[in-house]
Amino acid sequence: MKPTRRHLICAIAALLLATPAGAQQAGKKKAGTDRPEPAEKRVYKTAGESKLEIWIWKPQGWKAEDKRPAMVFYHGGGWRGGAPTSFSRQSAQLAARGMVAMSVQYRLTSQPGVGIANCIEDARSAFRWVRAHAGELGIDPDRIAAGGGSAGGHLAAALATLDEVNDPDDDLSIPLKPAALVLYNPALVLESPRAAEAARLDSVASLRAYSPYSHVKKGHPPALILHGEADTTVPIATARQYAARVVELGGQCEVVGYEGAPHSFFNRSPHFEQTSARMEQFLQSLGWLKRE
Repeated sequence: MKPTRRHLICAIAALLLATPAGAQQAGKKKAGTDRPEPAEKRVYKTAGESKLEIWIWKPQGWKAEDKRPAMVFYHGGGWRGGAPTSFSRQSAQLAARGMVAMSVQYRLTSQPGVGIANCIEDARSAFRWVRAHAGELGIDPDRIAAGGGSAGGHLAAALATLDEVNDPDDDLSIPLKPAALVLYNPALVLESPRAAEAARLDSVASLRAYSPYSHVKKGHPPALILHGEADTTVPIATARQYAARVVELGGQCEVVGYEGAPHSFFNRSPHFEQTSARMEQFLQSLGWLKRE
């Protein structure tokens, strides 16, 4: 997966949801990249022969007894591709501000026998793992946010909406709902043939069971949606539709549009810097970050 930028753009356009340009993290950097590597990688689940990892970035001076706020990111890629590297820079940035940040690997629909339900199951398994291990991760179990881009934004929103989609091996007694959401050009209203194809479903009607918009309920966590105004893959109108439903039910959901920005815009300058600053402002409003 090292084609030219032109080829990447063409491949992304062929999918419903694109893979954001990504990263790896911590305080170390791989030669020739700005993708910081994580402090550690842990296996949160074994699915068949796949050992699924969660990548963890820790702030300087981290201690297990800290009870810090945390962010769990999910990468995009139309459920068919992508990797935890997508949110390494955001994770490193939040770690530098004192949070514990994580990025999740999940099964992909490009793999044999995997469908969108399995992606959602893994997303929910990972979040349960984080909450169950909050003590050893040095985080406050009541201050864990979820974030993601494109298909990963869909998976983050699924934590707060798709209560019926769970891995049968999960401990369902572990509280799941995130305390906040930060979503980048997320797929929230699933109703297109291209979405059905990427999700490996036979029909658009089948998608409704996995569409966060169709399952918004009271008690939705405060949410920030960062979206390109020129996104033709996931139109910003769908984000506004979702936000309106959350607000209608008494929740908080703000959509910030970026003029001229296409899909998967947020990992390229100047939008990386702009969206990261806006994410930090949102987390400051929750009292999770101190103002600089």
